[in-house]
Amino acid sequence: MAERLRPGRVLLAAGLLVLVGYAAISALMYARQRDLVYHPGHTRVGTEATDFELHSDGIRLRGWRVNPGRNDALVYFGGNAERIEAWREPFAQWFGHRTVYLVAYRGYGASEGEPGEEAQRADALALYDEVRRRHPDGDIGVVGRSLGSGVAAWVASRRPVDRLALVTPFDGLAEVGQAHYPWLPVRLLMDERYPSAEYLRGYQGRVLVLRAGRDQVVPPGNTDRLLAALPRPPRVVDFPDSGHNDLSDDPRYGEALAGFMR
Repeated sequence: MAERLRPGRVLLAAGLLVLVGYAAISALMYARQRDLVYHPGHTRVGTEATDFELHSDGIRLRGWRVNPGRNDALVYFGGNAERIEAWREPFAQWFGHRTVYLVAYRGYGASEGEPGEEAQRADALALYDEVRRRHPDGDIGVVGRSLGSGVAAWVASRRPVDRLALVTPFDGLAEVGQAHYPWLPVRLLMDERYPSAEYLRGYQGRVLVLRAGRDQVVPPGNTDRLLAALPRPPRVVDFPDSGHNDLSDDPRYGEALAGFMR
């Protein structure tokens, strides 16, 4: 007769299976984290559709320039699947006294390369420096939305930014991932971190935060921890009935950004 399995061995085997499955899921999360963070597929456009080009570390970044010839400037960093060219007309109206630069991340729009945090940080500073060269005596404001709030926070920590507007921002991307997957060691697994709270601990400029009350992408706690890390109280505009992606449909969205950047 076949030997009966002892309960202890059954429990041990079950535990090993769970452990192996957990390790496999963690490994998959680590290997595919960039696919989870970056979504450039629906943003692609032909190079002929753009009117601005910037070279950064051998890569050509392309985008659009709105209201050329103004003394002051504004740089916009969009979300992880955002078609930034859709903002050309609204931004032309909201920021009529500023030249606005909408430049796609690597791998987005008509820009070359592959997205990644280290490259994004370098590209963002290269863009700021080019804008400063074009506007030597003007103010440069920065707006970052969602993923772009992490990029904008980095720029504000490394370059003079008098006005910084953050839309649905977070304390850190790894912390957001941990909130969504509390049963995984996301903080240990993620290389794409964008630690905005760390970047902005010493920032002394003016900050506007636009927060969605029904945000299911960036949990409210992550935004609150960013606010708590700022050395100066920011101006906060709440959109209690809006979600992560539709708060910009509210007329107060443009009013808040335009008023802050005047």
